[in-house]
Amino acid sequence: MLRRTETGTWLPAWVPESTLILSFLLMISSMVQSATGGYDGSMLNGLNILPSYTEYFKLNNATTGLNTASVFIGGFLGPLVSGVAADRLGRRPAIFWGSWITIVGIIIQTAAQNIAMFVVARIILGFGSAITGIAGGIYLSEVFSSRWRAWGVGLLNDFYYIGALIAAGITLGTGQWQSTWAWRAPSLFQAIFSLLCILTLPFIPESPRWLVHQGYYSEARISIAQANANGDLSDPVVLTIFKEIVDTLKWEKEVGHSMSPVEIFRTPSARKRLLIGMSPGPFSCIAGNIIASYYFGSELDTAGITNTNDQLKANVVLNAWCLVCCLFGTQLVAKWGRKPTAMLSQLLLSACLFIIGGLSKLYAADPQGASSALIYGNVAVMYLFQGFYSIAWTPLLYLYPPEVMNYSIRANGVAFSSFALNALALLFTFIMPIGLGNIGWKMYMINGSWDLVILGLIAYFWVETKGKTLEEIDALFEGAKHSAIPDVEEIRAGEKEIDVSKVEEQLMAELSYSK
Repeated sequence: MLRRTETGTWLPAWVPESTLILSFLLMISSMVQSATGGYDGSMLNGLNILPSYTEYFKLNNATTGLNTASVFIGGFLGPLVSGVAADRLGRRPAIFWGSWITIVGIIIQTAAQNIAMFVVARIILGFGSAITGIAGGIYLSEVFSSRWRAWGVGLLNDFYYIGALIAAGITLGTGQWQSTWAWRAPSLFQAIFSLLCILTLPFIPESPRWLVHQGYYSEARISIAQANANGDLSDPVVLTIFKEIVDTLKWEKEVGHSMSPVEIFRTPSARKRLLIGMSPGPFSCIAGNIIASYYFGSELDTAGITNTNDQLKANVVLNAWCLVCCLFGTQLVAKWGRKPTAMLSQLLLSACLFIIGGLSKLYAADPQGASSALIYGNVAVMYLFQGFYSIAWTPLLYLYPPEVMNYSIRANGVAFSSFALNALALLFTFIMPIGLGNIGWKMYMINGSWDLVILGLIAYFWVETKGKTLEEIDALFEGAKHSAIPDVEEIRAGEKEIDVSKVEEQLMAELSYSK
């Protein structure tokens, strides 16, 4: 059964009464960024291996890097408008328009006749993907309950490998075609995720935090009830969440917090939240996975596996392995915590990079005499590296930033984080083929050293957000929670109770609110 729900925007909603069904739709609607991104990385991995693609564009190391990295030009332009768009238009409309922009870029990419057209298309694609990714991550973090947020938001980026697996399979199949459709067909199929997102948006509610901030109180309470209690407006958990949101956003307005992009730098607390919250973007980019995400073929070349078909098959297996690891990592993040999972992942990544560098050096010293054990041992560690990366950074990339940032800086802060990620990714995807060509195994040693530095920064600066609502996380930065109502998980677990009638009276007096 669907219920017509007001959203405070031009985009209406008919929301299912079942919270379980709604939760599934929430993840589908916002998976577009990670699925599109995963598909894009895996597709380019496959295309960079295909002669029909490299010969059509007459690629060298520099133009290969440009074709691949151009998506990140749009990726760091998109955040310049995405935060403002999500705050002013609403979370759902921002996802809607970003999805359509992505589709336009994909169509132009499929029809590309030269490098310039291909690059422009990927800039548009990256621009749209950045908008949907930022709005989607914020939206999910604000709609999901605290008990499901790690899985609900973590799975958003876990879908990266769903897209990657599909792309790997498609490029493996089309790779045998003797025409430009060997690379055009995989490119065109990339639009399916954005289309699926657009079709799902009419069946999910708007963010309750955005609705409260805009003054749509009854609509916000309905949204909370739909996402937490099958639409029951009188459920104690629903009332607790609603009261927390109302009290916290009221406090932010009273102390002068604004929705301006400048707000992310205005106060010491905002700057601290920004630095910690934006760190997963740069940290995950520097970690070293860009080599395998976009230049896995070159990585296999350094290990001695040069057959095109073997490389395409290895790409499929890699993405399946990473999917398993990121799902395991999401469970670790939910049960063990964000900070310890990230620290474990960084330690393992650094060890893998040093081992890969050493093995690649041995192979480079005597390619003809290299044993099969050396070659396949190197590939095995490459697989371990990507798996260890997926354990922490895949779920945390979209989960941690919106958790750390309060409402007034959340959209613009997450946008700034995405800007930093894409700026670094643009740099690294462009220089990686050049670096691998010039210094080979030394690139791995450099990356391994960076990862040890990142490990220390996480250990010293990060805060743990597991099991808290977005409003309760304020106490970690402000020293106090801005609502007197008990924590949500205490109510849910039955450890504390609230007087429903009294809370109703408080809300009615404060907001002139009627059920």
